[in-house]
Amino acid sequence: MDVTNDPLTNELFPQALIAITLQGATDLAGFRQAARRLLAQQMPPGQVSWFSADTPAQDLFAHADGGVSIDAPAVNVPPEFLALCESVILHSDPNRFGLLYRLLWRLLKEPALRHDPLDADRVQAQRMAQAVQRDKHKMKAFVRFRTVQDEAFKAYPDGGPLHVAWFEPEHHIVEAVAPFFARRFTQMRWAILTPERSVEWNGAQLHLGPGAQREQAPPPDAGEQLWLTYYQHIFNPARLKLKMMQKEMPRRYWKNLPEAQFISSLAAQAPERRMSMISQAPSMPRRRIPVSSVLPAGTSAADSSQISPLTLPELNKAAQHCRECPIGQHATQAVCGEGRIGARVMVVGEQPGDQEDLRGRPFVGPAGQLFDRALIDLGWVRDDLFITNAVKHFKYEPRGRRRIHKTPSQQEAAACLHWLESEISLVRPAAVIALGATAAASLLGRHVPVMAERGQWVTRADGLRVLITLHPAALLRTDEHHQPAAYEAWLNDLRQVSAFMDPPII
Repeated sequence: MDVTNDPLTNELFPQALIAITLQGATDLAGFRQAARRLLAQQMPPGQVSWFSADTPAQDLFAHADGGVSIDAPAVNVPPEFLALCESVILHSDPNRFGLLYRLLWRLLKEPALRHDPLDADRVQAQRMAQAVQRDKHKMKAFVRFRTVQDEAFKAYPDGGPLHVAWFEPEHHIVEAVAPFFARRFTQMRWAILTPERSVEWNGAQLHLGPGAQREQAPPPDAGEQLWLTYYQHIFNPARLKLKMMQKEMPRRYWKNLPEAQFISSLAAQAPERRMSMISQAPSMPRRRIPVSSVLPAGTSAADSSQISPLTLPELNKAAQHCRECPIGQHATQAVCGEGRIGARVMVVGEQPGDQEDLRGRPFVGPAGQLFDRALIDLGWVRDDLFITNAVKHFKYEPRGRRRIHKTPSQQEAAACLHWLESEISLVRPAAVIALGATAAASLLGRHVPVMAERGQWVTRADGLRVLITLHPAALLRTDEHHQPAAYEAWLNDLRQVSAFMDPPII
């Protein structure tokens, strides 16, 4: 920092009595020292001129020394003002130092200023700080490295090649952004060239150097061609918004972005490609677990309903080939019941959920966890039950990466009925709990208003007794304030089955 008061300065700047020259465009330490000295001398902003002089390249983290001993007292300012200075001083506007000193002077003379967000000086400083932050963000987003086999690489190939990028920032942000790249590419030797400053990372330390010219940047390499191929393939015409793209990727950056050469052509082709995408038939979800190609001798997938399994494993194997309704084409796998032959109580739900579909077991998702909690409260053991669903495949609607449950139709439940009846024939339970409308309708062959008939026993034509109650998923959808009461009412329904849980009296 250099403070002068000479006739030439007074002649060029009649209103200015003091000229301040800072050591570099981002000399925040020098600005703070000068500002304290000026405030101690009660020097008004209108009588100070600010300049910055470039200094020789030095290590980025070298100690900054303004060269002038300052004994002026410290000044108490709001913390946000110092943060504002750290950003505004990186702006390219040559009047930024004068603006900051004027704000500092006014903050001390006009205490109410800190509570006036519409003040012209404050608004201007905030806009400058925002412009600097945008420029820093763009540098992080738009730097493109190219590999160079420099002398260090030829002497020590294990250290890897040097990666060099060219960037043209709008403001003095290189020093401020360099630590980000050091953290991001710690194991890589790299250099970023800009017209004003250049910075290099040798794998251990950052070094600041003089500016460069665009011609000094390396030519395209093989890695850049891979990036261009990737960029063309991920370009989504259905999501193209040119105005938003140009806002986030201003045209002034395009000349240094290799992918920019394709933006115009890809944007021009977008309407045609978008209509082509719309006209295509929807793609079918890929099955996570492929269907076995082995079917019982002389049987096709369409004839799966004619199979009469003799054991539960045979039934499970046969159900994997069922295509009597569309659900089986999209689900991961069929989920049949589990439990022991001879269980006195069978529990029938609606259909597998997302977790059941992936794991191949019934009642293991959120509804299954609530059901397990009920078993504990009732004193029942899950292994004493046979647990299954009326529909054996998961019906869902894709929504992003999620699969949202959809209720099976009557036709889909009817197509699956023979699998449920086969399980009943193999297990031979004394009682069945129908959880929800789909299970009750499949078991009783009619529409069942669950809320009206819950807690009631119905005897089928074959003599099997069926208790109708809610599906645990319905409790999960209940308002949280009513869940405790709804859960207790559900337990009271289930308690009616406790008599069937006891061993039969011989």
